[in-house]
Amino acid sequence: MLYQALIVALIVFITVGGQELLGFTMLGRPIVIGPLVGLALGDIQTGLLIGASLETIFMGVVNIGGASSAEPGLATALAVAFAIHLHGGLGIALPIAIPLGIIGLQIKTLLYVGVVGPFASKFDSLASQGDQKGITRLHFGLWTLQWFIYALIPFFAILVGSSATQKLLEMIPTVITNGLTVAGNLLPAVGMAMLMKILWENNISVFYFLGFLIVAYFKVPLIAIAVLAIIIAVLTAQRDYQLKKMNQDIMQRPALTDNSGSQEELEEDDFFS
Repeated sequence: MLYQALIVALIVFITVGGQELLGFTMLGRPIVIGPLVGLALGDIQTGLLIGASLETIFMGVVNIGGASSAEPGLATALAVAFAIHLHGGLGIALPIAIPLGIIGLQIKTLLYVGVVGPFASKFDSLASQGDQKGITRLHFGLWTLQWFIYALIPFFAILVGSSATQKLLEMIPTVITNGLTVAGNLLPAVGMAMLMKILWENNISVFYFLGFLIVAYFKVPLIAIAVLAIIIAVLTAQRDYQLKKMNQDIMQRPALTDNSGSQEELEEDDFFS
């Protein structure tokens, strides 16, 4: 159990913390963390399954500034770890992922305020002094401290809370567990709806219905659909480039005609003068 707690905490530190350090790298997404936790705990199939399922739920969740809703990295790491340890699969992972994500975001915000916030004036002081090395040391030091504290959450949750979670789940009536499983299976549809609300464009909606038709009625694998989508994207980009080039040529032709006409008129004026 200690090994599981350490490895999951390390994965959270590297992925979620690394995403905050390196920028919007997608390291903290469920589709990345799920397989990593599954591989580390010896059940990569469960990690892939839960990671992909949670990615569909959190796909439309992007925390920008004050517009924040959940932290999918911590939720995925704990959900996969608990599911593997308790042999519960999606029936265990999906119902607990949403509250874990909400709690994880609140804790991360508190760490920003409590760990990083008090040093804002120190950064200003170092900047006024031109101490670039001091800014760098303070930056990386605060990053390490903040995400080390954050990684302690999955560490103690797995080290202490897995057995308590198992006992609690055993006390839940079967009818409630089945209801949570059904609700969890519906959550990916909510995630896709959130994503479609952001990305929907009427002029390209035909491709969405085309993909749905191919998957639902022709049973084509998703990898083949992805390859087909890439081909369509490349062809569309080539067509747009050709149309743009054609429009540029059309726009240039009248200018050339006007210039040549004016030159001929000048030559005629010179000849008759």
